[in-house]
Amino acid sequence: MEDSAILSSGHSYNGSEDGSHSRVASRVLMFALFFGGNRQSALVRAGLMIAAIALVDWWVVGEIPLGFLYLAPMLIVGAVLEAWQIVLIAAVCTFLAEIFDDLPWTLRTGLSREVLYFAAFAGTALFVREVSRNRSVVLDQLREIERQRDARREAEEQMRSLIESSPAAIVTTDADGKVLMANEAAHRLLAVQQEELPGKTIHRYLPSLTNVTRQDASLHYFRSVMQARGQRDDGETFLADICFSTYCTNAGPRLTAMVLDASEEFRTQEVSGLHQLLAGSRIAIGAVSHEIRNVSGAISAVHQNLSHNGLLAGSKDFDALGNLISALERIASINLRQSSNQVTEVDLAAVLDELKIVVTPSLQEENIETHWSVEPGLPAVWADRPSLMQVFLNLITNSIRALSKGTSGLLSIHARSSGSQILVEISDNGGGVAKPEHLFRPFQAGAEATGLGLYLSRAFMRSFGGELQYQPIPNGACFVVKLTPALPSEQD
Repeated sequence: MEDSAILSSGHSYNGSEDGSHSRVASRVLMFALFFGGNRQSALVRAGLMIAAIALVDWWVVGEIPLGFLYLAPMLIVGAVLEAWQIVLIAAVCTFLAEIFDDLPWTLRTGLSREVLYFAAFAGTALFVREVSRNRSVVLDQLREIERQRDARREAEEQMRSLIESSPAAIVTTDADGKVLMANEAAHRLLAVQQEELPGKTIHRYLPSLTNVTRQDASLHYFRSVMQARGQRDDGETFLADICFSTYCTNAGPRLTAMVLDASEEFRTQEVSGLHQLLAGSRIAIGAVSHEIRNVSGAISAVHQNLSHNGLLAGSKDFDALGNLISALERIASINLRQSSNQVTEVDLAAVLDELKIVVTPSLQEENIETHWSVEPGLPAVWADRPSLMQVFLNLITNSIRALSKGTSGLLSIHARSSGSQILVEISDNGGGVAKPEHLFRPFQAGAEATGLGLYLSRAFMRSFGGELQYQPIPNGACFVVKLTPALPSEQD
């Protein structure tokens, strides 16, 4: 039968809860075997039994009432019929039991006997009907329990596979910081042998989590990200990015943390920052040297003119001044190498996307409308990525400064290819530049800062073969960044 097939489908139940489910299933199975079946077969069996009982009751002569035998077919019909149908069958069985027995019928005894017959037949069938309905409910619950169990097992398997295959270290601890679960990446990150991390204290490896696990989780729930120092099992320190959360279970508070080793990224940032500092320092000192050379040249010319007229001949102070001028010229003549050794192939579209992320908050704060236009399919360019980003930031910062003085500010960034070059045009409607001929000169008079921004930006561009130019536009300014496309290796 269908119910018995469902109950004997081969699923096993574990634990006390599953054991109780198994006992319930066994009882329901026994009930189903006796009273089960489809509606049609049950009615046929009940009809045959009623006819057989009536025939026996009619055939047997004597004062032996056989009406109680109708309880058997009532048990069968109670499992398949509705309540009103059960009442009708009970009335038929009561009539047959009364008409075929040999007991005398009187109003007092016969009516009482018929009422007892009917109550017994109808009550038994209705009881079986409720039991059958409960059986259906139990079967549905068992099916749902099996479905939820299978879904839970599948989810647990998927979660286990996800955790074990994750490149991030994932660790779960109790309130005391004792590791309950750790994946393979956590063992690698903390330099611990496989399966040896559970049971150890996470505070030894990530001291910053000490105060987190000691908080009362029933009062405070943490969902946060932090960067902290970590320590491997062999004593080596590293920089860790930690994303953690706390929660409560029946066994007590728990903490789950995802940990990434940020040491390499930190080293890269520091090396890049040092490179930018050295490059900017070389360019700034070069600009100072240039100005010193100009001043020294002028002083040297005056010194030579004074030495020709003989008025200061033999003056030791005058000779010392000449020596100082010569020393100053030698210092200023030092040629600082400005070329970059970090030139690589740079994805210009990706750099502009990062630039958009960086400058958008400042533009929105100043209510500046911005138009970004990047030609599809732009090739990679030769550049020093950090220096190129600094150039773009300097140009956009200048535009924001100019646009903040007025209303309806508009900034446009357009990247396109032009012949053998890639052009990035940054234009605004901030009124333009009053004296374009003074641009790109260091220590400009009237500059809001040091006056080195555009000078350094052009120097950065030229250090990796690019160029920065100014183009006047009506009621605004446009700076053009020119870059060289990266050639394929066979043409390099």
